[in-house]
Amino acid sequence: MSKRNKIALAIMLALGIAIFAFSLRNVNMHNLMHDIVHIHWQWLVVAVICMLLYFGIEALITKMFVTSNGDRFSFRDAIRIPLIEQLFNGITPFSSGGQPAQLIALMQSGVEAGRASSVLLMKFVVFQAMIVINFMVSLLIGFHFLAEKMSYLSLFVVFGFLIHLTVIIGLLLVMYWHGFTKKLISWIMIPIGWFVKKERFERWQVTIDEKVDTFYKESVRIKTQWKLLAKVFVMTFFQLLFYYLVPYYIMLSLGYSGINVVMVTSLHILIVMVISIFPIPGGSGGAEYSFDVLFSSFIHSNSKLALAMLLWRLLTYYFGIFAGMFALVAKPDKLKRKIEQNN
Repeated sequence: MSKRNKIALAIMLALGIAIFAFSLRNVNMHNLMHDIVHIHWQWLVVAVICMLLYFGIEALITKMFVTSNGDRFSFRDAIRIPLIEQLFNGITPFSSGGQPAQLIALMQSGVEAGRASSVLLMKFVVFQAMIVINFMVSLLIGFHFLAEKMSYLSLFVVFGFLIHLTVIIGLLLVMYWHGFTKKLISWIMIPIGWFVKKERFERWQVTIDEKVDTFYKESVRIKTQWKLLAKVFVMTFFQLLFYYLVPYYIMLSLGYSGINVVMVTSLHILIVMVISIFPIPGGSGGAEYSFDVLFSSFIHSNSKLALAMLLWRLLTYYFGIFAGMFALVAKPDKLKRKIEQNN
């Protein structure tokens, strides 16, 4: 991890502590301790298991893509990928650091750079497609609730959805209309060339063309493996489902039974969409505020609401960051895999 990333990590941890302290400013500490002591730990364990399944399923998906051409890739190496992704997503604006970090982690495991890029792109396509589908369903279920509670944030939700939809449309264009997409990109690049130096502009063009061509070649190969894609789509659905269910089990752990699991899950999907367009890493500040406002209709106790928010952020954000720190220093099984291949 570079010095810059270490500083970003320290800043995000400090910011998290400050946000938690601010969230507790109007909370009675005696009531908070009472709520902690009386947590139904079995439901909190289920919430933790949901996050472990979220990471585990993504590791299996990565392993399936990497091994689809016969390469050997251990689960130990595979689990490093989503954890490192969580770490760098959590400390970079718009989660921009996750993809490059995954690429480096795969290369450390012995996966060739072009192959690793293709694997990550295909995984990204499936993930984005499933996010868009889930969001469309949650929009029908919970958008009216969001608009009523936070009308000003409903515009951000729609904007976030349009961004994700544009991304998936762009990737599908590369997969099915490769030639047209390259022409479209060259047209879009023309006005950009007015503002940058010629040498830099030409480097950008070459890099983009190479990435588009690499993704297209890999997509052609993957499209012939429709059974693999079908499995990955189903697995991604359950991966995201486990993640979206975390607030529901946290609420059960605080003694709130009989709540509408579909509504709670849909609201969590909408919150995640809002977080995705916040420039601050992890959507810090906006995430906590959105959770407090939306789930205050289900949790009427100030101390329990604050505790629910703290548990939610610890599980869905900080858990991944700390696990990613351990994954980052863990050595991959590269040497062992080479020996196996030589044998």
